[in-house]
Amino acid sequence: MEKEVDVAIIGAGSAGIYALGQVKRKTDSYVLIDGGELGTTCARVGCMPSKALIQVAEDFHRRSIFEREGIEGGEGLSVEGPDALEHVQDLRDIFVDKVLTTSTDEMGEEFIPEHAKFLEPGLLQAGEQRIRAKRIVIASGTTPIVPKDWKVFGERILTTDEIFELEELPASLAVIGLGVIGLELGQAFHRLGVEVTGIDQLQIIGNLDDPEINKTAIQVLGREMPLWLGNAARIEETTDGMLKVSAGENSVDVEKVLVCIGRHSNLASLDIDNAGVTLNANGFPDYNPNTLQIGDKPLFLAGDVNGDRPVLHEAAEEGRIAGINAVEDTPIAFRRKTPLFVTFSDPNLVLVGKSWSELDHDNTLVGSVALGMLGRALIMGRNRGQLRLYADKSSGKLLGACMIAPHGEHLGHLLNWCIEQDLTILQMVRMPFYHPVLEEAIQPVLRDMVASGGFAPDDLPPDLERL
Repeated sequence: MEKEVDVAIIGAGSAGIYALGQVKRKTDSYVLIDGGELGTTCARVGCMPSKALIQVAEDFHRRSIFEREGIEGGEGLSVEGPDALEHVQDLRDIFVDKVLTTSTDEMGEEFIPEHAKFLEPGLLQAGEQRIRAKRIVIASGTTPIVPKDWKVFGERILTTDEIFELEELPASLAVIGLGVIGLELGQAFHRLGVEVTGIDQLQIIGNLDDPEINKTAIQVLGREMPLWLGNAARIEETTDGMLKVSAGENSVDVEKVLVCIGRHSNLASLDIDNAGVTLNANGFPDYNPNTLQIGDKPLFLAGDVNGDRPVLHEAAEEGRIAGINAVEDTPIAFRRKTPLFVTFSDPNLVLVGKSWSELDHDNTLVGSVALGMLGRALIMGRNRGQLRLYADKSSGKLLGACMIAPHGEHLGHLLNWCIEQDLTILQMVRMPFYHPVLEEAIQPVLRDMVASGGFAPDDLPPDLERL
C-alpha cells in the first residue's frame, strides 16, 4: 500500500530540517525520511564538536606564552585526556539534543526512520513503506571517504564519525588530508600533546588556491607540526601493532590514523537512476543552483549532497530554497550569497568571494599585507599571517580575499559583507578603523590599492572625503 504526500524530504540533516520548515508553511502532506544517525553532521561530527576540541586545545596552548608575559607555573599544566574528550562529548550531546528536540523528536508518523530508495520517478521505498510524492527534496548528505585497502586496519583508522568518540588521546596520530577538517583537528590534537604528522598528496593546504597565502600558511602551520606535502600516503602494519604511514621518502609509526581525504555524496545509495536522473562524471546530477531543481524534474537537491558549498549556513539556505520550491507551482530562482569559507586553525584560514583561480587576473588589482607588525596581533602573541585582497581594476569593487590571520573569521565576515554590498575599495577605505584592532590590517592594503589603481579623486588622502 502506498502513502501519497505532496512532499517527501530525504535526509534529516541541516538542509532537510530547513526544507521541512518551509514545506510546513504551505502543506501538512509531507514526510521526512532518514534511517541514519540523527543530529546533523554539523552538530554531531562536524562544526560543533571540532570547535569544542579546538577551544580546549587553544586554552592549553596559551601556556606557551606565559613565561614571556611573566606568568609563572605554565610548565606545570597538563591535559587529562579522558576529561578533555568527555567535555567535548558533553558539549556535542547538548548541540545534538538541541537539534533533535526542535525537529524529529516533535514529529509523529510524518517522520520515517528508514533509509529511502527510489523505485521509480516519484515513488520511494522506506523500510516497509512506499511513499509516492509529488515533489521530493534530496538532502541525504555525505559520508567520509576511506580507501578500501585501509579498512582492514579496523579501529586504528578514524574519520570524523569516530574521532569524537575517543575516550583517551592517542599517543601519536597521522592526519591524511589537510583540508579544513584535517588541519583543524590535526593542530588541536597536537596542542593537546599528541604527536601529530600531517600528510597531503597536494601542495595546497586548507583549500588555499592563492599561492602566496598557501605558502605563508604552510610556513606558519608547519612550525607546529610536520607537514608532508606532494606525495600520496601509504599505510602498512608494523610487527608491534602500530601503523606505518609513508609519503614519499618520509615515514612514521603511529597509533591511529585520521583520514580526512573528503566525503562522497550519498546519492548513489538512493538508487537515484530509478528516478530518471543521470549523474555526471563527478557523481552529481545537473541542477540549477538558484532553484536547486534537477533539470525539469520535481526533484530538488540541497546541502552537502550536491557537492557545491559543504558548510552549515549554505546547507540551511539551500534547504530553505528547496523547501520553498517544493511547494511552489513554479520554482523561484534565488540569488546566492557571497561564498565564505573558514578553517578554524590558528591562525584562521579564510576564503571570501571569488577565489584566486576564479579571477580574471588581467583585470584584477591585488593588495597584500603581512601581519607581523599588526599591533593588536603582536600584543596577543599571534602576529603571524598574511592578507590578500582582490578588486576589479575598472570599477574598484572588492571581488574576494584570502588570508591566514588571527581571528580571521571576523575579518572574513567583514569583507564578505562588503562584497555583498558591492562596495569599492575607495568606499571601504573611507570607513572608520578603530585602534588597536585586528581590522586595522585591512586599512593599509586598501590605501595602497586605491593609490596604485588610480581610484583616489585627488592628491588628498583617499580615506578623507570632501563635504
